[in-house]
Amino acid sequence: MEEINNPGKTILKLKLPTDPRWVNIAEKNIEEILVDHAYCEQKAATSAISLIVKYPDKTKLVDEMTALVAEEWGHFERVLEELKKRGYQLGRNRPDEYVVELSKHIRKGDKRERQLMDHLLINALIEARSCERFKLLWKNIADPGLQKFYYELMASEAGHYVSFVKLAKEYMPADVVDARLQELLKIEADIINNLEHRPDRMH
Repeated sequence: MEEINNPGKTILKLKLPTDPRWVNIAEKNIEEILVDHAYCEQKAATSAISLIVKYPDKTKLVDEMTALVAEEWGHFERVLEELKKRGYQLGRNRPDEYVVELSKHIRKGDKRERQLMDHLLINALIEARSCERFKLLWKNIADPGLQKFYYELMASEAGHYVSFVKLAKEYMPADVVDARLQELLKIEADIINNLEHRPDRMH
């Protein structure tokens, strides 16, 4: 339970915590945050599907991503329910600059397994940052229903982060994965540090 309640200090290893002001911005724009969150869950499912399509020969990957697609789509449906409860509609999709910037660091033209490792670790970092932000919402948002909602999703995202890292170690040596993860954690921190705080974004 300690790892779930304090994911940033235990399993996630994020180099830069989210600015606490983000919660205040998010709470004042909860409709926009929920809309963006819905699309984040949809994109997570789509990303897992793309990995299945690109690496159909990786049996463990296919099995785990198939389960992940179902779970992420279930999260998408749950966010839609939270929107409907509050009389909101699913608005337009917005570009996710955070994910776009992270994805630039998937190395092109490299060995297939190294590309797969980068894909998996980028997905792990996206889950880690989402987990950290869900924790902030759970701890600080005034809405009791959303507190419970984000606590449940926080635990799920922490599990996804761990799963992506473990899966990377199925296809590349653990020391190589760990070294690359440290590189990407530093890159992720720089991206977070340079991104504008947006009132309508989960990341």
